[in-house]
Amino acid sequence: MFINFFLDLKKAGIPVSITELLSLLTALQKRVTAFDVNAFYYLSRTALVKDERFYDRFDQVFSATFKGLESDTSLEEIFAEIPEEWLRKQAEKLLTEEEKRKIESLGGWEELLETLKKRLEEQKEEHHGGNKWIGTGGTSPFGAYGYNPEGIRIGQHESRNRRAVKVWDKREFKNLDDNVELNTRNIKVALRKLRKFARQGSPDVLDIDDTIRSTAANGGYLDLKMVPERHNAIKVLLMLDIGGSMDDHIHTCEELFSAAKTEFKHLEYYYFHNFTYEQLWKDNRRRYSEITPMMEVINHYSSDYKLIFVGDASMSPYEITYPGGSVEHWNEEAGAVWFQRLLSAFPNAAWLNPDPQRNWDRRPSNRLVRQLMSDRMYPLTIGGLDSAIKSLLQGVPPTVMPSQSTTSE
Repeated sequence: MFINFFLDLKKAGIPVSITELLSLLTALQKRVTAFDVNAFYYLSRTALVKDERFYDRFDQVFSATFKGLESDTSLEEIFAEIPEEWLRKQAEKLLTEEEKRKIESLGGWEELLETLKKRLEEQKEEHHGGNKWIGTGGTSPFGAYGYNPEGIRIGQHESRNRRAVKVWDKREFKNLDDNVELNTRNIKVALRKLRKFARQGSPDVLDIDDTIRSTAANGGYLDLKMVPERHNAIKVLLMLDIGGSMDDHIHTCEELFSAAKTEFKHLEYYYFHNFTYEQLWKDNRRRYSEITPMMEVINHYSSDYKLIFVGDASMSPYEITYPGGSVEHWNEEAGAVWFQRLLSAFPNAAWLNPDPQRNWDRRPSNRLVRQLMSDRMYPLTIGGLDSAIKSLLQGVPPTVMPSQSTTSE
């Protein structure tokens, strides 16, 4: 099998040698990896491929050669990984799409909050499976593990239907990994188009062309010409949506984050959830204790920073247009107000959306964000990155504020 693998790599145009194959076989003999396909993949790629340009070809040959090969996993190990709570949620509400369409929302942001206030005053005991009280497994707008087209989630570990317009519980998010290397090379190439260089500092780098010209003009006597070293002069302010529906896009965002940290010397980043409000944070593990006021960010960085948002723009429209609309806390001013302040401070801005573009028009919140961004929203693909970079290097269109009367569809 390994000989065929080696020969197929050569047929694919990958410059592998017998020496590299022997290195791989020696590593396997010494049990560098256990019986794990992923570990073997990385080991063989490290041993056999010396140029990242050939990674794609290697992946294709590896997939064809070892297709169907799986690690030795016992049934006990499989069952041990099934969370116990999956087996305990007997009351979780599972509805068909037709049944979901028959359930109506209360009719708006104010009505939802007023009704919740009444329920808290009236309800005296726990409730399950109903359509009115705060409880579980029903169609009430308030509670957990049920379904309602527009409600307030209370006491549920994580999102299921992504219909909540506010979440009662404190949630914890993980930081994006900035050391991801696999599949980031195309992103790096795209991001390099945004970089620009400037010569800064003392003249300590030899200018060969000017030295040759000056020496020739000086009758052959050596005339050294020095210039300052070239530095990456572009400045990037990266705003990353984290948690909730963005959990579906963690790997893609980690690839972008890792590539950006490599390509830009002047890179600053902050996290937000769903939309921008009065505070941001740098570390998701301490996002409740170590926050950064939005005005501090606006006042600290100069206006020549390129502002890049990364998010799926998938949320309740109330989070953008209403005070108090944030899914997690009570914001005194609408998200759109804070967003407008950001765009005024950093007018060169673009929004990268990891969600497939075919889904954008299905979400009212996406249309609102595009309106605020003056349509400077681009898919998080190589083509989308190219378009976003062109936009950042061009002029700045005017921004339009959305109406507060916008409602969910």
